[in-house]
Amino acid sequence: MDVNAAVAAAAAIAGVLTGVIAMLAFRWSERDQKRPTRTSLHTDPVLPPGVDTVLSVLRSSAVVLDEADTVVKASSAAYALGLVRGGKLSVEPMLQMARDTRRDGEIRQVELDLPRRGTGRGEALAVSARVAPLGSRLVLLLVEDLTEARRIEAVRRDFVANVSHELKTPVGALSLLSEAVMDASDDPEAVQRFAGRMQIEATRLTNLVQELIDLSRVQNDDPLEDAEPVRVDELVAEAMDRCRHQAGTKQITMAAGGTADLHVWGNRGQLAAALGNLVENAVNYSPARTRVGIAARRVSAPGGDTIELAVTDQGIGISEKDKERVFERFYRVDPARSRATGGTGLGLAIVKHVVASHGGEVTVWSAEGQGSTFTLKLPEAGAARDRASQHPDPDLGDEAGTTESSPYEPLPAPEVLP
Repeated sequence: MDVNAAVAAAAAIAGVLTGVIAMLAFRWSERDQKRPTRTSLHTDPVLPPGVDTVLSVLRSSAVVLDEADTVVKASSAAYALGLVRGGKLSVEPMLQMARDTRRDGEIRQVELDLPRRGTGRGEALAVSARVAPLGSRLVLLLVEDLTEARRIEAVRRDFVANVSHELKTPVGALSLLSEAVMDASDDPEAVQRFAGRMQIEATRLTNLVQELIDLSRVQNDDPLEDAEPVRVDELVAEAMDRCRHQAGTKQITMAAGGTADLHVWGNRGQLAAALGNLVENAVNYSPARTRVGIAARRVSAPGGDTIELAVTDQGIGISEKDKERVFERFYRVDPARSRATGGTGLGLAIVKHVVASHGGEVTVWSAEGQGSTFTLKLPEAGAARDRASQHPDPDLGDEAGTTESSPYEPLPAPEVLP
């Protein structure tokens, strides 16, 4: 009897131990399932509620790092900038900022220049990086691309510097000439000579101020608000009349062709100014006793017919390096010749902005010693409204116009005349 009782007691104890072990194993398994794994640290539930949605609508590049510096979340813009590679933050200064912020919880911000991916020309991206703690374990990195803003600021700064320099030259000349007139008050011939120089400098100053006003207007105004069908032959005639005196003084022949029955849609005044600037440049930069030609034609295109207006001269031509910059403000191929002709360096910049705001483009073909051909490509009246409304306005940066082979035959080289 005692033996049976002992066996029963042992069995009961074994059952209790088995139950306790099974319960502990179940609890341990349940606890192990709830424990975050290395993979689960990179899933969305790790982020605080709502953070994922906020990051998806931010314009800045966003990167979330965990305590092991592993990327938990990164926006597509962060990958595009090359901030994240192989699941890691690839910019060492930003990574160090994240570690410092994780250690002391302070928000940090810095501006950096990063090498641009995929280019070997040394170009850099200017970015502003801001790091802040996100919860107890995560760190949020926001990166703003400042490259375009810096470029625009540099263009504006250069523009102000150039305007100041260009205005200073005629103003200084007027000041010196006025002193010379006062000192030569008893010499009528000297007074007349200095007064003539003052008129030249005053005219140059007036032209510069007017072209600055014109450039500001074409950049800020919508030329299509007062748009109308404009006859191409009338634009050509107006441009030729504008330069007839200068051409006659240099015995330059101006000829036009192919302009009948062609119309463009736009602001008549701005289009006339753009074409006039091209014809004026052609006359000013051409030797005496040469020719300037203006040709027009209709070109069929899938999006609607285009009117091309080409101005060809037999001037000094433009080198390859200068062709890339001739549409920049205040840029002159030959500064000495520009001073002699009274050029301001703004004419082609105005042409570029006028044509772009009308939904077209301007191209240039040139060879040194053979002359140049500037071509305006404008939508023909009819389909022009839709095409111009879809064309982006030119930005503040002075990108050069397009260089290409000329579809027009260049004028023959001028003969050597005695």
